Amino acid sequence: MESSLTSANVYSKKRLIYTPFMLSLTLLFVTALLSLSVGSVNIPLKDIFHGFLGKEVQNWEIIMYLRLPRIVTSIIVGANLAVAGVLLQAVMQNPLVDPGITGVSSGASVLAILVMLYLPQYTLLLPIISFFGGLFAALIVYALAWKNGLSPVRIVLAGVAVNAFLGSISSILAILNSDKIAGVLMWLNGSIAGRNWKHVTILLIYSPMFLVLALLASKACNLISLGEKNALSIGTNVNLTRFLISIIAIFLASISTCVVGIIGFLALVAPHISRMIVGSNHKYLIPFSMVLGSNILLLADTLSRSIAKPYEIPVGITMSMFGGPFFIYLLRRRLRK
Repeated sequence: MESSLTSANVYSKKRLIYTPFMLSLTLLFVTALLSLSVGSVNIPLKDIFHGFLGKEVQNWEIIMYLRLPRIVTSIIVGANLAVAGVLLQAVMQNPLVDPGITGVSSGASVLAILVMLYLPQYTLLLPIISFFGGLFAALIVYALAWKNGLSPVRIVLAGVAVNAFLGSISSILAILNSDKIAGVLMWLNGSIAGRNWKHVTILLIYSPMFLVLALLASKACNLISLGEKNALSIGTNVNLTRFLISIIAIFLASISTCVVGIIGFLALVAPHISRMIVGSNHKYLIPFSMVLGSNILLLADTLSRSIAKPYEIPVGITMSMFGGPFFIYLLRRRLRK
């Protein structure tokens, strides 16, 4: 009797976990269809289905070469940034941390702009070069914030300072060389406009491997979340584990930044909402954040190119409009504790 009750509880718990997964995946599919359909030219869903079935339809080039690569880019970048946020928050044991606040995005963007301006022959190496920019910026923030340990407030303050400094460098480079980079201002504000299959290819080369590594790191994230003393007591090399998890997070954030620019708050918002839905176990939190991050960015991008037609708002601005108030809410809640 007791055994059957235990099995029922386990089944009930799994159902509670997997139901949000299925709902989120369904929402992602629906949002992708909506994103294919709406825009400066509205395309009926019937034409989209007919096109994928091989029938000749109007505006097929718009679907295949403009909207579909943009949707795939949104899905991958959304997953990358959300997982980067989860990992950094686990490592720092700080719910206010994300790649933007720790300077990773700004550092990656500075080196990305330098490569695009002065070393365009190394464009294929952009993700790796951006990674070193993100890593360098994160080290500066951690060094400035360190004083017998790291506190959430010191990390935020150091991150704001480093972001402002690196952001000014990016702006100066963009202004001085705006004639060399088409749409550089859109890129700096975080934009998925104009992303094509070449950008999708770059993301597909690097992202899947690091997303899989992030999934494999879920157990290590749980151990770190127990606290340093508890993790040490069960034989975990805390510093090495933190370093390796940070590398995965910084790479995911850097490769996203070098493709679409700086998109703030997604890495903060997606993990928090995910934690409310599936809990803090990283075995579920990391994969759910992937799907939710993709959902949020795809919705935001669809909104960005639909609400002010024929003009397009960079998705980074849309995310900031919604993510900024959410961050203030988290900060106030944190300070009240």
